[in-house]
Amino acid sequence: MFDLIIKNATLPDGRTGTDIACKDGIITAVETRITAEAREVIDAGGYLVSPPFVDPHFHMDATLSLGTPRINVSGTLLEGIALWGELKPVQTVDDIIDRALRYCDLAVSMGLGAIRSHVDTCDDELKGVQALIEVRNQVKDYIDLQLVAFPQDGVLRDPTAMANTIRALDMGVDVVGGIPHFERTMADGAESVRQLCTIAAERGLMVDMHCDESDDPHSRHIETLAYETQRLGLQGRVAGSHLTSMHSMDNYYVSKLIPLILEAGIHAIPNPLINIMLQGRHDTYPKRRGQTRVRELRDAGITVGFGSDCVMDPWYSMGTADMLDVAFMGLHVGQLSSRSDMAWCFDAVTENSAQIMGLEGYGLKKGSAANLVLLQARDRIEAIRLRANRLVVVRKGKVIVRNEPVSTKLSLSGRPTSLDPADYAPKTDTV
Repeated sequence: MFDLIIKNATLPDGRTGTDIACKDGIITAVETRITAEAREVIDAGGYLVSPPFVDPHFHMDATLSLGTPRINVSGTLLEGIALWGELKPVQTVDDIIDRALRYCDLAVSMGLGAIRSHVDTCDDELKGVQALIEVRNQVKDYIDLQLVAFPQDGVLRDPTAMANTIRALDMGVDVVGGIPHFERTMADGAESVRQLCTIAAERGLMVDMHCDESDDPHSRHIETLAYETQRLGLQGRVAGSHLTSMHSMDNYYVSKLIPLILEAGIHAIPNPLINIMLQGRHDTYPKRRGQTRVRELRDAGITVGFGSDCVMDPWYSMGTADMLDVAFMGLHVGQLSSRSDMAWCFDAVTENSAQIMGLEGYGLKKGSAANLVLLQARDRIEAIRLRANRLVVVRKGKVIVRNEPVSTKLSLSGRPTSLDPADYAPKTDTV
């Protein structure tokens, strides 16, 4: 007797007519025509079943704070940082917990199963750290929440940031973060990378660095991060987030840089929605796109995962916790328009991001955690095109979200009377 069987599913790799059986929170079988009984059986009807969405870059301590204490009028990164500095003294630990929990509820409804959130450590009270450690404990049954100690104002620039960052790690924050391009000088930025990576190596932790989040073609902190990763033996445990300056660098330098990133085993986390909103603000026309060189990084063999970064906060006034929105934007800005490119964008918000976060038991195979999302789409590309309805979300073999299928009723003479968006599929094989 299984706890749950999902029948007649399409899998991300293209397999159709597949059944997935779950017991005791684990996927115990992935095969066709499972005949055993189960406490609950769900007919997928040929729709796509995926492992949960994964957001490898977010700021949960700031989420849903839009308008407090004011709106970012210019829409720039620097005004957002200044506004966050105004918000920190007036918010409480309970405020942060309440907003974060509300966001987690929204995230689960959108099929998100894991989030890596940066939490500001440039606050002597460490209110955000206290709050998100509590939130991590409260949501552990339905979201894997990974926290990054993030000295927003610069670990060397802010006089107490280093001590506070170490305190946050001592309190149980999971990952070492930094923001070298916000230090006072390029040399200080490089030194901050060296010191923070050393701390991670000594503690056996991962690193996720806000790196070169600017339009400056001369910003070189990802190069330093690659060097320190190799020097300290951190290969496979380091991510460079944003990397937006790469879109402004000359091609010759990038031809040197990308192999260095690959050699160091560094992962890349672009944030399409925020990168194209905040970057290029000093340009008239032509305007730079702001997103890093996704295609080139991917084609070199570097693991690339898309993050959402912000939802309704000092930097970004929109967002719905929908990683398919993120993939949709990344696809367009990166001109990832072939069938294989578009299917890969789905992987960038699932499998790739799970790899970056080091999630154990992730995937749709026997022995994986029974965490699944049933989408009202026939394949990965259609899921992105439609930002597909989440019909069912399963966590540890239990259904935690249900939605009715989306359809439109028509009353046109001699025409179909109902439309399912997934019926408008191309007449060709998909990847």
